[in-house]
Amino acid sequence: MRLVRPKSLSGLLVIGFALVAIPLLAAVVNATVQMRRLTQQSEALAHLGVEVTRHNQELAESLTGLRRNAGFYQVTGKDLNKKLIFQHRDEVEASLLALEGANPLPPTAQLTASIRADVERLTRVFEAADGPSPTLARAIDEFAHTEEAISALGRQTTTDLDTRLEALQVSAIETQKQLFWQAAALVPITAVILVVFVSLLARPIRQIDQAISELGRGTVSRPVVVRGPSDLERLGRQLEWLRLRLRDVEHEKNRFLRHMSHELKTPLANIREGTELLMEGAVGPLDPNQREVANILRENSIKLQRLIENLLSFSAWQAKAVGLELSQFSLRHLVRSVVSAQQLTVVANRIRLDVKVQDVEITADRGKLRLILDNLLSNAVKFTPREGTIFIHALTYKDHLILDVADTGPGIPRDERSAVFDAFYTGKTEQAGKVKGTGIGLSVVTEFVQAHGGTIELVDGVHPGAHFRIRLPARPANRRAENQADAAA
Repeated sequence: MRLVRPKSLSGLLVIGFALVAIPLLAAVVNATVQMRRLTQQSEALAHLGVEVTRHNQELAESLTGLRRNAGFYQVTGKDLNKKLIFQHRDEVEASLLALEGANPLPPTAQLTASIRADVERLTRVFEAADGPSPTLARAIDEFAHTEEAISALGRQTTTDLDTRLEALQVSAIETQKQLFWQAAALVPITAVILVVFVSLLARPIRQIDQAISELGRGTVSRPVVVRGPSDLERLGRQLEWLRLRLRDVEHEKNRFLRHMSHELKTPLANIREGTELLMEGAVGPLDPNQREVANILRENSIKLQRLIENLLSFSAWQAKAVGLELSQFSLRHLVRSVVSAQQLTVVANRIRLDVKVQDVEITADRGKLRLILDNLLSNAVKFTPREGTIFIHALTYKDHLILDVADTGPGIPRDERSAVFDAFYTGKTEQAGKVKGTGIGLSVVTEFVQAHGGTIELVDGVHPGAHFRIRLPARPANRRAENQADAAA
């Protein structure tokens, strides 16, 4: 049988409130009923005590009157006293019946029966008597022990009332314990209901929070699925629509970057080829001024090519189509080749290089690590003043490679550090180069470092300028399968 759950968030909240309030209301009603019952029993016992006391007094007065008039008749022989005797007999009978009705217990019944028998004996003697006689006197003397029966009846009724009072006190204590345990049972019941409804709400809210976080990080490959009340499911569908729109926009952006980059590469290749031909003297020897101009063209075409390669790499990575091609190679040889590629720019700006790299074999993606070093060195060259210094230090520590690239430039302002690794952020600091960057170099560096399972951070206090520190694992895992799995999801 399928559990029927409310379809909306408001319905779920109403049911949760009802489930919490119903046990509490039931406990309050039960406590009210129990207290009312005890109150009624207390009132009935008090009323019974008053009635029993009154009937005992009336019985004593009636028996006293009966005995006194019997004595007067024995002395005077008047018919008036005889009539009063029968009147008192009726009053005694009424009091006995009232006591038996108010306290119908065997001891009380025995005492009332004894008194009734004594009264009946005395009245029978009076009915048969025509005047004073020794028989009548003897009957009156025998009736004297009835006073003891009245005293015993009073003590018995008091004992019965005390017994009922003790029973009422025991019942009150038991009711108090019962109400206490009921109240104690409400605590875990309420806690269970609270946990159940919090779990029913926590899962969809957690799914929504996760979806929003992933969209905020730019992860649009995972579908947004929210299970729960219809209100939250509708919000989940809206987030899924937003995810699809962002994914489409991302695809369009990447397609635009790829097309633009490929369109730029063809004329740029022609410019570089023509520049190389000029530098080689294919169209005739160049004088020093012409060679300087051709060299400027060559340097800037190399910069443009690097920017276009960054765009292509960034586009390919965003499309989740880039994996790691791991190989083992010499770290010092790689750093040396990167430095050689930018040696001309470094020399032209009279920048000193402080290179300290351990001669170790590492396992990584050679192309991506080269691009990481090339981008960091290129940034350092841009922001390092003439006759400044660029530091490239690398060493292995335990199972990690630690790579530092720093300079003596102006550094990165505090208010820009949170955005310096974002794509297309170019910053506000003036650059030494003549071609402004696209702002994706550090973004690509970050992506490639994370692809290796490493981290990149800005370090303070060691060098005066910007200081980037990269930590890479000695043997990074290939993330190609993980990227394909994320894309499939």
